[in-house]
Amino acid sequence: MDIAPIIDKLNTGLFINGQWREAEGGKTIDVLNPATGDLITTVADGTAADAAEAIKVAGDTQESWAATPPRERAEILRRAFELLIERADDIAAVMTAEMGKPFAESKGEVTYGAEFFRWFSEEAVRVGGEYTQSTDGKTRVMVSREPVGPCILITPWNFPLAMGTRKIGPAIAAGCTMVFKPAKLTPLTSLMLVDVLVEAGLPAGVLNVVTSESARRVVTPWMESGIARKVTFTGSTEVGIGLLKQAADNVMKTSMELGGNAPFVVCDDADIDKAVTGAVQAKMRNGGEACTSANRLFVHSSIAEEFSTKLTERIGSMTVGNGLDEGTEVGPLVDQDSLDKVASLVDDAVSKGAKVLTGGSKIEGKGFFYSPTVMTDVPLDSEIRTTEIFGPVAPIVTFDTDEEGIALANETEFGLAGYLFSENVERALNLADKMQVGMVGVNTGLVSNPAAPFGGVKKSGLGREGGSVGIEEFLEVKYVALPRA
Repeated sequence: MDIAPIIDKLNTGLFINGQWREAEGGKTIDVLNPATGDLITTVADGTAADAAEAIKVAGDTQESWAATPPRERAEILRRAFELLIERADDIAAVMTAEMGKPFAESKGEVTYGAEFFRWFSEEAVRVGGEYTQSTDGKTRVMVSREPVGPCILITPWNFPLAMGTRKIGPAIAAGCTMVFKPAKLTPLTSLMLVDVLVEAGLPAGVLNVVTSESARRVVTPWMESGIARKVTFTGSTEVGIGLLKQAADNVMKTSMELGGNAPFVVCDDADIDKAVTGAVQAKMRNGGEACTSANRLFVHSSIAEEFSTKLTERIGSMTVGNGLDEGTEVGPLVDQDSLDKVASLVDDAVSKGAKVLTGGSKIEGKGFFYSPTVMTDVPLDSEIRTTEIFGPVAPIVTFDTDEEGIALANETEFGLAGYLFSENVERALNLADKMQVGMVGVNTGLVSNPAAPFGGVKKSGLGREGGSVGIEEFLEVKYVALPRA
């Protein structure tokens, strides 16, 4: 698939106050294809001065944008949804080139990401309030919900379209202006999204985008500006904690979708074929580079051999290659550091006694490829038990009782997603209640849905994105007291 004609048409500068322009000083960032290591193109490398200008514009635009009728904001989002669907092939091709996931998965992400715009176009006109009276009957109590104000949006590289729409959609719907920092590894998809919003009619100054080699260089001025009233971040727990500390200095509203270490629990009464299918879905989506990825597979000892054999057959037969090539099921990891991390985790587990059933090594040649891997007999003291893998590796551990399985599942500082398989509905729901996560997939390996709240507990974050509560993260409650005559 030749993406050169698409790349030639891309805007690759900063987008501030409705205008595309170079970064101050004209510096740029190389964007590479992880399947080949080749240069795709360059984008602007924004400076602190660029960031300061962007947040000022967002602050200056906030009042007029908040006064825009909800229906008008809804129509912009609806048009953007339709444009994303129309351009799905082009956007997916660029996403695959800069991130590595197979084209089919990229196209699925465009469809999924676009749904956030459609969902929040419908939520924009449903922001309500309350009218009641005080208990003594002397005061009319009026409660309204207003935009929180200018927002800082920071997105990761692994889902560059969906993570953008999941934040931009509710901000537009609520009437908030934005400054947006896409991931430096995958900025092109985000910039294509900006083009879509401009064509959909988003006014100048509402969304301001600064790409940069250094997130700190851009985000710190935003956090310290005194203009931003909210920060929403998807990424590592370490960075999220730092942002929370910065947000505290200005008492900013925060939404944090941080690390994960999802357990995948298979009970002795599970449908094994269904569980294997769910494991492939939860583990191999995005090549394992997902915060919801099944990192720790806990399988009842009585069915572990059959489950492991069938999972090995499925994962071991997956086609690895350039995501732009037809038939590819697993693409490269995003960069060399990611590849080295996955290899180190597997090597550590093997050195301590883990058994590799398939895979277990880097793939030689161009690009950052690691072979799809299944391991059993993973020791308790191996790093892979406690570290988010972010790669195509499925480590299997056995258990004998439900209590033991849930204890193993909860034995982590993270709590984003979890999965469990049982054909007994009551048993499944009881175990779901005990699993310390924000989202549970019961007999399914997929939990993400624009109509459902996405988020975690413990060190996996604060707040929720999507669903009916998603827009609440971008609203403040105002109470007006009016004495009765």
